[in-house]
Amino acid sequence: MTEPAVLPTPAPAPVPAPTPTPSGARWLASARCGTDFDVISAPGLFGRRVLERLWSAAPGRGPVAAYRGRLLLFAAPGTAARLPALLRWEEWSRGTRLIPPLLCHGVGDVVTVPDGTTAADGHWLVAPESRHPWLPGPEVLLWACVRAAREGAGRGREKAIFADDRRGANVYDVSRRR
Repeated sequence: MTEPAVLPTPAPAPVPAPTPTPSGARWLASARCGTDFDVISAPGLFGRRVLERLWSAAPGRGPVAAYRGRLLLFAAPGTAARLPALLRWEEWSRGTRLIPPLLCHGVGDVVTVPDGTTAADGHWLVAPESRHPWLPGPEVLLWACVRAAREGAGRGREKAIFADDRRGANVYDVSRRR
């Protein structure tokens, strides 16, 4: 008795990354960091946990991009100035450091967003769809970060997120200058 031939399983078709709608692209082109939006840059895995918390509990979904291993969460203007103080308060009250350093970009800062031409320039997880996207504020992001950190702490310490080693990268924590 011969064994039946095993046919190779076809690879799933790649899902195209979302791209900004024409209205969203116009918003990006005309918007200024700090005036129309702030950007909170989080380490990749922690950022995805924050995003899961936002999607499960928040009223909307704002633009989110992935760039060089970090998640760029577009936030309401003023979030970059307020969020670091809220995080310090939360961590002081708990007496631990569970939340990795976040880079908070606001007034006068410049951020690189994906244009979709190459994988090296990052990609959109949630592309801007309108000229007035929903942008979470500092309190919403605070509680998403706290919940994501507590969830991560339950799984044990993850060196890639929580360790303070930078592995030779030039990383500048702009949240400390605010």
